[in-house]
Amino acid sequence: MITDGHLLLLILSISHVLAALAGGGGGNVPADSILLNSGSTEDAIDADGRTWAGDRNDKYRLSSGNSSPSTAPYQDPSLPSQTPYMSARVFTAASTYEFSVSAKTHHYVRLHFYPAAYNGQDPAGSYFDVTTADGSITLLRNFSAFATVKALTQAYIIREFYLPPAAGGVLRLTFTPSVAHKGSYAFVNGIEVLSAPDIYGSGAASLVGFSGQDVTVGSSAVQTMFRLNVGGQFLPPGNDTGGLGRTWYDDSPYIFGAAFGITYAAEKNVTVRYPPEAREMAPLDVYASARSMGPDPQVNMNTNLTWAFQVDGGFMYVVRLHFCELQMSKINQRVFDIYINNQTAVAGADVVGWTLSPAVPVHKDYAVYVADGPGSEELWVALHPSMASKAEYYDAVLNGLEVFKMNDTAGNLAGPNPSPSTMLTEAEEREAAAAATPQFSSSSSGGGRSGVIGGAAGGAAALGLVFAICFAVYSRKRRVGGAASGGGSGWLPLYGGGSSNATTSRSTISGKSSASSHLSSLAVSLCRHFSIAEIKQATRNFDESLVIGVGGFGKVYKGVVDGGTKVAIKRSNPSSEQGVHEFQTEIEMLSKLRHRHLVSLIGYCEENEEMILVYDYMAHGTLREHLYKGGGCKSPLPWKQRLEICIGAARGLHYLHTGAKYPIIHRDVKTTNILVDEKWVAKVSDFGLSKTGPSAIGQTHVSTVVKGSFGYLDPEYFRRQQLTDKSDVYSFGVVLFEVLCARPALNPSLPREQVSLADWTLHCKRKGTLEDIVDPSLRGQISAECLKKFIATAEKCLADHGVDRPAMGDVLWNLEFALQLQETADGGGAGVVPEGASSPSAAAAADGSSHRTGESLGGSEMSEESDGLNTSAVFSQLINPKGR
Repeated sequence: MITDGHLLLLILSISHVLAALAGGGGGNVPADSILLNSGSTEDAIDADGRTWAGDRNDKYRLSSGNSSPSTAPYQDPSLPSQTPYMSARVFTAASTYEFSVSAKTHHYVRLHFYPAAYNGQDPAGSYFDVTTADGSITLLRNFSAFATVKALTQAYIIREFYLPPAAGGVLRLTFTPSVAHKGSYAFVNGIEVLSAPDIYGSGAASLVGFSGQDVTVGSSAVQTMFRLNVGGQFLPPGNDTGGLGRTWYDDSPYIFGAAFGITYAAEKNVTVRYPPEAREMAPLDVYASARSMGPDPQVNMNTNLTWAFQVDGGFMYVVRLHFCELQMSKINQRVFDIYINNQTAVAGADVVGWTLSPAVPVHKDYAVYVADGPGSEELWVALHPSMASKAEYYDAVLNGLEVFKMNDTAGNLAGPNPSPSTMLTEAEEREAAAAATPQFSSSSSGGGRSGVIGGAAGGAAALGLVFAICFAVYSRKRRVGGAASGGGSGWLPLYGGGSSNATTSRSTISGKSSASSHLSSLAVSLCRHFSIAEIKQATRNFDESLVIGVGGFGKVYKGVVDGGTKVAIKRSNPSSEQGVHEFQTEIEMLSKLRHRHLVSLIGYCEENEEMILVYDYMAHGTLREHLYKGGGCKSPLPWKQRLEICIGAARGLHYLHTGAKYPIIHRDVKTTNILVDEKWVAKVSDFGLSKTGPSAIGQTHVSTVVKGSFGYLDPEYFRRQQLTDKSDVYSFGVVLFEVLCARPALNPSLPREQVSLADWTLHCKRKGTLEDIVDPSLRGQISAECLKKFIATAEKCLADHGVDRPAMGDVLWNLEFALQLQETADGGGAGVVPEGASSPSAAAAADGSSHRTGESLGGSEMSEESDGLNTSAVFSQLINPKGR
């Protein structure tokens, strides 16, 4: 007889089995699950809902020469949670934690570090080693958390290790202050010890470059260097399978070159079917999304889909590639070659051929040795369509990627501490001297009607009223910021990109600007130096009749050099808020970047206290002045031309984010910084505020003071001072709506709820009235499908959180698809919106795509909100009404 209790147990058992088969958090719960909140006596819950045990002896045994608990005096706004980072245990002598664990399983060990002035000690003076057992495995050596976070421009770091079974069921971690640094100490904020499946089993990794040779990994200790959800979004520890607490990062910052490919997710009718051995390898979200090369075989055959990583030299690495074929169903439909460090890892990889069925996860391991030497500390993974296979589609695909470092013959996993970049160090010195308190500045090198940077300063007077309203808030922010920057937080790094007041900057200039002394030799060699005599001749001694624009940096003149070459010459204004830093940044960035959709820097002049930049002349000026009267519009651009300009600008930004060794974040994307040449080719301009983006594992952002132009500022960046390439995506989303609606990003003369274009368009989108605010001059020009695609793309760019926004490569792909829809309609395909009539609400409410790869933007529609607008975000961006 089955009782109610038996029935309940049966239902629960079936539920657990189904969950395991689905892979979404299924699998075994770790036998050992220790989360230690070091230095705290109380249990606490982190932002992911995980409970961390207080630092007490019933969870471990601590053998310590001398240790004490401490609390961080300052909470950096980029910390993901107070737990476990705001408390720490500090060691001034060798100390060992002993954890009772299963002797039969491997373990993940994660060490959390947030360097601060614990017990009043200088965080820069902390250097220490971390070893296991009797020192047989060295996890960290002469490690400086302070130097590491400074070099990576982030506040905290996590080091993850995968260790073999602990002898005798006791895992020992010893923290030892470095003897090489007088007065050094060790510390740790949090320790995770989780029993883990044997992710290598009896298998071995194929040694790349040595046919038939394998590397056995199971008995080694390894460090996780990179773990990427390829083609998908960031996955926090709570979204991992089996309670393993792994973090999966977005892969886009690591893609090398402009061949970004496209991303897609499994269709609703596709079910990922885990084989038993794969359930613990990666969560469902990893296998349910992917990145492929795209639909054009000619492009694919001439490019690679490549990821590049900075690693420590002198170690063997295991590269684990995760695959799950979500589109193809037969063998030899999509076949590709895999290269690691320019060597063939496998020729003719066929995911369906491996699994004999679609939608079945599989992973492959490859080992490669990275030599220790200058220039060799990189690891490359590249995919290329296989020509020999004569497959149906010339394409390649990848779902997930992990890179593990194996211990060397001495049991060592430790690498050197990273060094801060020269640019970062110089920026720190400049910002420390420039101001004692943080400033939220929107100054930059503005521009003009048809010069490099256009845009009038109109609206400043109207913003005065808003400034009066916000002044109290601003004053309070300055007081709070000033307090935070003193005392215990004085050690926190000051990141580059801060405002460099012209008075301060020019006080260092005598006769000849000191700017050139800070330029790299590469920048100087790639960039022409003009004499002041040449500049005066080109501009007829700065004739006012040649002024084509005025911006925050100064005036822009139309000039002629070399007997007939038209140029735009931007001259710094002595009273400008911008100075040497923006001048240097512009030269450093543009001298190294060459792209059809980036404005070209010809040269510079820095004589007689002048700072002058010389660019290609853009005959048709800025995008803004072709949109609406406030921007100087004479004849509005037709829709197709606007769309082509947006595509060109997206290509330029995509190149910035992916075409250099490290991503470059523009930080001031707006319609006055998108220029148009005589052939109506769009070019992105003004790199005075640009910053190099994240460049290391776990680094998702760059912490920096907020700069940009109000109305275009990423709200997440504004709130948290965390800059990512998705900040540019947000600004570009505002540009897209500005192009569609032909109105400024901010217009204080409108009713309060309409001041911010971003907020107003999203509000109208939710109400189904967005088509009512489309530029009237575009009536009858936009096809319904094109409009639908364009609006959905722009809307996703304006997601409140960066992780929910598409990458710029995805934005570009969708805009090109929108153009294709428009051209199809113009050729007699889909109908256009009739003149004098509103387009269907559905045209602005959904994002349709018939492309076989699925929707590259991914995700669901933005969540519905109340009808009332939250306008506080609008006015929070108007603290400084001067703008740029």
